[in-house]
Amino acid sequence: MMKKQKFPLGFFPTPLHQLKNLTKQYPDYRIFIKRDDHTGLATGGNKTRKLEYLIGEALSQNADTVITAGAQQSNHCRQTAAACAVAGLECHLLLRGDQQEETTGNLLLSKILGAKLHFTKEDKKGPGLMNLAKKLESEGRKPYIIPYGGSNLCGALGYVEAVEELKTQLDQMELALDYIFFASSSGGMQAGLMLGMTLYKLNATLMPVCIDKEKTGEKKLEEEILQIINDGCNCFNIKKKTKLNDIPMLRGFNEAGYGVVTENEKEAIRTLAGKEGIILDPVYTGRAFYAMLHHLKNQNLKPNTNILFWHTGGIPANFFYAKEIAPE
Repeated sequence: MMKKQKFPLGFFPTPLHQLKNLTKQYPDYRIFIKRDDHTGLATGGNKTRKLEYLIGEALSQNADTVITAGAQQSNHCRQTAAACAVAGLECHLLLRGDQQEETTGNLLLSKILGAKLHFTKEDKKGPGLMNLAKKLESEGRKPYIIPYGGSNLCGALGYVEAVEELKTQLDQMELALDYIFFASSSGGMQAGLMLGMTLYKLNATLMPVCIDKEKTGEKKLEEEILQIINDGCNCFNIKKKTKLNDIPMLRGFNEAGYGVVTENEKEAIRTLAGKEGIILDPVYTGRAFYAMLHHLKNQNLKPNTNILFWHTGGIPANFFYAKEIAPE
């Protein structure tokens, strides 16, 4: 592991266990789940792993303030607010859209956790973060900017480390994985997994499910991931060359757009809750889990294989989307 100051925030290792009832439903496969909804930071989620390194870097730079951005129901923003509370840092969140009358879900938790909220109509790639940082600097603060989703090499280190954790668990269980499904949105988790799989020699086919609908003129998610991987290869002295077409991505499940709940997400949420007593969220894990169900139903995966679903958290968003996902 590249030497980097780390600030402990989560409870690790997170559980890895079989989904026994789902496996009975699809007997050609053995289905497992990795529970990063149990990382422990303000209801948990995958961003905790990234934030251990990002907050560590902020503290090493003597920052007293952290700034990040996202949607109003951002899991990343909620967990950043929680991480800042633990680390004693002031937290500023730049949130897309107008301030809503009703405060619920992740937005409610971000406020409870003490974050200072700023609302903007800019998209996620706008200059708002830098402008906010300059304003805070003029007020005597020392801000540290965390990129959208915590997705840079520093944040990705959390998922490089997660592969080592997973490898240890698999060795203990005498289990080899064939496929790993997960939600891919800002790219840091996927880049970290890909780097970690090279470093720790974990052989499995990654099945990242694209959550966002591509916008014209925006940099492709695969390009963002490749940049982080290239940065990581330089740091870890990895000789293996990764090309853009080496970046896996499952598209076709995101046509409704980001945060738009369809019957697919509802089916996924109901299935895992009803079969295994585990709650997904309607934006990320619901969409990714549906993609896995689609592959299972259509037997798009090799038979007699072991499949992992990596649960990345996001449960608070269910309360914001309650009307859309509540059973009739």
